[in-house]
Amino acid sequence: MAKHGAPSRERLLIGAADMISRRGLNATSIRELAKHAQAPLGSTYHYFPEGKQQLATEAVNYAGEAVARILRKELDAGPIAGLRAFLALWRGIVVDSDFRAGCPVLAVSVEEPPTDEIPPALVAAAEVFEVWEGLLTEALTRQGADPGRAPGLAALIVASVEGAIAMCRAKRSMQPLDRVAQQLETLIADAVDRSA
Repeated sequence: MAKHGAPSRERLLIGAADMISRRGLNATSIRELAKHAQAPLGSTYHYFPEGKQQLATEAVNYAGEAVARILRKELDAGPIAGLRAFLALWRGIVVDSDFRAGCPVLAVSVEEPPTDEIPPALVAAAEVFEVWEGLLTEALTRQGADPGRAPGLAALIVASVEGAIAMCRAKRSMQPLDRVAQQLETLIADAVDRSA
């Protein structure tokens, strides 16, 4: 749920990202998003005059940037530190929500678009994944990983963590994330050690 002290626009973005991470986008109305964010419905249309797709797109970007800020900070200490921070973030979200919430970026990505057009929220999700992969790729290459292998490893990290989050929610257990974490740390250490 959104923070009470946050300004209305930010509260709506936080609330929308949280609700999308729980229910998905298609199963959520703009009225429910406003209620979940504890914001007046009128302010929703004031801040997001294009409606639900605009709110969803900006919520995906907001969530994506929040994760990217954590990655940027933690990746300064190396790719394993960045991975651990990435995992800790998602562990907290999944556990604190009693396995009801996951990643809003993934939630938007796996839903069937309502029309033949690619919705802006889906485009935003693809861009968020690219940013996360790019940050991981840079950290891996800075640490000495093969520049030709680093982008694939970064994609594997993001895909594995996102998939593990979904598995944790389904199994109501953090075991999938723990197993993925162990394997990814080994792969990262191997990629960096081979370059030494």
